[in-house]
Amino acid sequence: MAQTVGDYLLQRLREWGVEQVFGYPGDGINGIIASFGRAENQPKFVQARHEEMAAFSAVGYAKFSGRVAVCMATSGPGAIHLLNGLYDAKLDHAPVVAIVGQTARSAMGGSYQQEVDLQSLFKDVAAEYLVEVNVPSQLPNALDRAIRTAEATRSPTALIIPADLQEEEYTPPEHAFKQVPSSPPGTAWGTPVPSSSDLQAAAEVINAGEKVAILAGQGARAAADEVKQLAELTGAGVAKALLGKDVLDDTLPYVTGSIGLLGTRPSYELMRDCDTLIMIGSNFPYSQFLPELDQARAVQIDLDGRFIGMRYPTEVNLVGDSRATLQALLPMIEKKSDQSWRDTVTKNVSSWWDSVDHETATEADPVNPMRVVSELSERIPDNAMVTADSGSSTNWYARNLKIRNGIRSSLSGTLATMGPGVPYAIGAKFAHPDRPAIALVGDGAMQMNGMAELITISRYFRDWQDPRCIVCVFHNNDLNQVTWELRAMSGAPKFTESQSLPDVDYAGFATSLGLEAVAIDDPEQLGGAWDRAFSATVPTVLDVRCDPEVPPIPPHATFDQMKSTAKSLLKGDPDALHVMVQGAKTKLQELRPDRSKS
Repeated sequence: MAQTVGDYLLQRLREWGVEQVFGYPGDGINGIIASFGRAENQPKFVQARHEEMAAFSAVGYAKFSGRVAVCMATSGPGAIHLLNGLYDAKLDHAPVVAIVGQTARSAMGGSYQQEVDLQSLFKDVAAEYLVEVNVPSQLPNALDRAIRTAEATRSPTALIIPADLQEEEYTPPEHAFKQVPSSPPGTAWGTPVPSSSDLQAAAEVINAGEKVAILAGQGARAAADEVKQLAELTGAGVAKALLGKDVLDDTLPYVTGSIGLLGTRPSYELMRDCDTLIMIGSNFPYSQFLPELDQARAVQIDLDGRFIGMRYPTEVNLVGDSRATLQALLPMIEKKSDQSWRDTVTKNVSSWWDSVDHETATEADPVNPMRVVSELSERIPDNAMVTADSGSSTNWYARNLKIRNGIRSSLSGTLATMGPGVPYAIGAKFAHPDRPAIALVGDGAMQMNGMAELITISRYFRDWQDPRCIVCVFHNNDLNQVTWELRAMSGAPKFTESQSLPDVDYAGFATSLGLEAVAIDDPEQLGGAWDRAFSATVPTVLDVRCDPEVPPIPPHATFDQMKSTAKSLLKGDPDALHVMVQGAKTKLQELRPDRSKS
C-alpha cells in the first residue's frame, strides 16, 4: 500500500521524537486516525474526554517536559474546542503544536458540514506559525516549521490538514520551482549572552544597591544555582512569580515565596522596601506588587526581547539566556559585607511561616483548606510534580505549599483558566511516567473538567511506571474565588444562584472507576489520607470537605477591599456571621505578637 499523507505525518512526528499525541477523533481527521492504526499507535494517541482537555494535557506535557507537545482535533467543533488550551499555552509560553482537520478541499466555500474558517479562527492563538497544507509535498516543511517555531518562540503553532488530503498518496517536495524542501528533524539551540558592556552596566546598578530584591520567574528555572549565588553575593531576598514557584527551594531562609494577590507577606515587604530590583525570566504583569515606580533601580534578564522592560522602568535590560547571562554577570558582582538587609528579609520570612503555621491550625468547619496543603508539604516526595487549578485553592497552593529542590509545579498562570489541573497532571505523567503527580483542584473545576478526566487517568495509569496520580478536591460546594472577589472587590454579597455548587460524591465517583479514594471531613484525617495516597498502587482521589469561609486574605489587604467585604456582609450575605468569625480568627493568627510556634 502506498504511503499516505497521514502515514507520512506520523512518520515525521516519530522522527521528531514525539511519543504521544493528545487528542479526540472525528471524521475530519479520519485519514490520520487510520494512519495511527497502520502505525501500531506510534506515536501513542492519548484520548482525552474533550478536545480542550487534550490541549490542556499537551500544555502540561510541554511545561513539565520542556519539550514540544502535540494535540489533535477534528474540523469545526473539535478545532474550536482546542482554543482555550492553546491560549493557555500562548500566554504561559508553552510550545504546543495543534494538528486539526478541515472540510475536504472540494467542499470548501460551500457552507459544508463542520466547515469553519480555521485560518481566521487560529490566526491569533497561533500567530507565530499557522498554515493550511493543500498538497502532499507541502507537508514536511510545514510540519517541521511548526515544531521548530513552537520550540523557538515557546508558543502554540497550528497545522490545518483537509480531510481528503490525509488519504492521498504522499509525494515529497521536488528540486523545482514552487517546491519547498525541509531539513531532517533536530535543532541545536544556542545560549545567547548580552554584550560585556551591558553586563557591566547591570553589575554597576546591582553593586550600588543596598537593599536588593530578586524576582524569579519560570524563565529562571534552569538558572536556579546561579540565582542562589546572586542572592548570596548581594544579600538579596528572592520572591517568585507564580509560574516560577518551583525555581527555588522554599526552605531557603531568604526565599520569600510567591508574589502578587496570591503571594506572601514577606514578598510584599521585600518589594515595598528594596532599593534595587533584579527580574529574571519573569513577565509578572501586576506592577502594583512591584516597588513604587521611582523607588528602585532595576535590571531585567529575559530570553525574549519582546517581553523585556515592559513591567517596570528598568534601567538595564539584558536579553539572553538566564543561566548563561548570570554566569557571565556573577564575576562582576561584589559581595555585600553589610548583612542587615538580609537579616531583615530572613526575619520576615521566618515570621511569615510562623503565621502560616498558626493560621493552618485555626479551627474551621469542617476542614481548614490551608491545612490540606500544609499536610502535603510535610509528606510530598522530592521528585513530585504538582499542578494547581484556578480558584480559591490556588491561594493555598501559592502560599502554603513548600517547594523543595527537585519538585516541579505549574498552573495556568496568565490565562488563569479553570479546568487545567487534572489534564495538566495527565500531561505531566506522560512527560515523566516514573514520578508521582498531585493535582490540587477546587470542586468547581472538578465538576467543570476534572471528573471526566478521571476516566482518562483510569484508562492510562497502567502505562506509567509510577501509578501515583493524586487528585485532591477542595470540596466546599462554592465557586469560592469569585465569591470572595464579589465581597472584596465589588462590595456585593454572595449570590447563591451563581455561586453554590451541587454536592457531588467525588470519592464515590473515583471508586466507581477503580481508583483509590478517601473522603475526609475531619482535619485529623488529612495526614493519614496523604500517606495512604502516596503508598497506593493506583491513582487516588482525596475528597476533602473544606470550609468556604476561610478568607484568602491578600498579603496587603487594602482599606477599600476590607470596606467592600464589610459592605457585602451588611447587604445580606447568606454566610455573613461565619465569614466574620472565620476571618477574624485567621487574621488574628497573622497579627499575633508572639510569632514563635506554640
